[in-house]
Amino acid sequence: MKSRDYIIVSHVYALFPLQPCFSSFSVSPQVIMSRKVVRSSKFRHVFGQALKADQCYDDIRISQMTWDSNFCSVNPKFVAMIVDASGGGAFIVLPLSKTGRIDMSLPTVCGHTGPVLDIEFCPHNDNIIASGSEDCSVMIWEIPDGGLISPLKDPVVKLDGHSKRVGILSWHPTAHNVLMSAGCDNVVILWNVVHGEAVVRIDSVHTDLIYSACWNRNGSQILTSCKDKKLRVLDPRKGSVICEKDKPHEGSRPVRAVFVSDGKILTTGFSRMSERQVALWDPKNFGEPLTLQELDTSSGVLLPFFDPDTGIVYLCGKGDSSIRYFEVTDEAPYVHYLSMYSSKESQKGMGYMPKRGLEVNKCEIARFYKLHERKCEPIVMTVPRKSDLFQEDLYPDTIGPEPSVEADDWFSGKNGEPILISLKDGFVATTKNKEFKVIRKTFHLGTAMVTTAAMRPKIPSAIHTICTPDEPILKEE
Repeated sequence: MKSRDYIIVSHVYALFPLQPCFSSFSVSPQVIMSRKVVRSSKFRHVFGQALKADQCYDDIRISQMTWDSNFCSVNPKFVAMIVDASGGGAFIVLPLSKTGRIDMSLPTVCGHTGPVLDIEFCPHNDNIIASGSEDCSVMIWEIPDGGLISPLKDPVVKLDGHSKRVGILSWHPTAHNVLMSAGCDNVVILWNVVHGEAVVRIDSVHTDLIYSACWNRNGSQILTSCKDKKLRVLDPRKGSVICEKDKPHEGSRPVRAVFVSDGKILTTGFSRMSERQVALWDPKNFGEPLTLQELDTSSGVLLPFFDPDTGIVYLCGKGDSSIRYFEVTDEAPYVHYLSMYSSKESQKGMGYMPKRGLEVNKCEIARFYKLHERKCEPIVMTVPRKSDLFQEDLYPDTIGPEPSVEADDWFSGKNGEPILISLKDGFVATTKNKEFKVIRKTFHLGTAMVTTAAMRPKIPSAIHTICTPDEPILKEE
């Protein structure tokens, strides 16, 4: 090629760099350097896809409450959804295989006297689920393996300790039978569910409504966001503040926060001009965010779901129809946009399947359960791969269902790291769910029985449940 032809071609390529007809020509170094370098990632082509209609759950009256919780919880056995109910609060629990049209007469879990605001399955026993309600109580339920055959009205345990509605629940990730609840009384309570009592009551830290509360990976810290515009990292057993950040987002709308890799914190919120934002923070230096990105001007709260195995965070906008996903790395700008799943129907809530419930032979790295007005639609996130072999780089050992520490030991100060399992052959439960027993020491006091935690250290903040003589008391161990 003559030099004059080379100059003409390189100029044309500079004007139209993406035209394939010039791709076979040599390009000058200056043109190459001017092109944007694309960051390599095995998750760049992750795509979301809704399952077919016959794999959805149809004709469900999803709750009309405006509370900003997920309204859905899911595990490898069941999917649970908060539904509208007359005369109180209720939610339904379906075996995963029970797809299609759901009969209106399907039995519900209906023991609350006010609307249910949040539900969450126990990570260590797939048959146990907790619910929080406007009636100020937390209830623990045991679901039979085949699902409900009659309405479930009597919880295994009722936890009374909040003075206003309870809108946030979160099970401890590694300690057996430890549950965190947060209510509109601005109080966080840590429950020993087995004893049916509150062991830690954090009631002097938050000065306003708590927007979100979650654990870190081993449950040694709690992260909360609050209407007082503060982000707080707490010592859960002492109830003290380790560090805090004022105004992680300038806007007045709700902020959500989750721990991500290496102890960093990802937040979603709003700018002063009501633009939705995502930011990443290092709690060791809370001064400025590692990155802060503006997304759009939608008004729905962004619910974050973080997958520590892949480093991907999924942002699901409540009230809109999209799921954005980003890869969180230790290289600037730290939060890298991957793609977005969009559909026509807006989402009223979202359930997130634990990694052990995914189909690894299909390269599925995440599965969501999207709530519509009248149905629940599973959405799978897949990495396109040609090979049918197990993809070890996509599935490192992940958190399994076995707890690593018991509740009493954890409250005494012992931490436990997550017990990991391999997904190479798909997850198969090697041990049966531990029997859920409530340990109660009882003595008679007049016509009532008072449940107490005898033989245990007296904790000033403990709340004791009063039971009537008709209420069944499980045998003590």
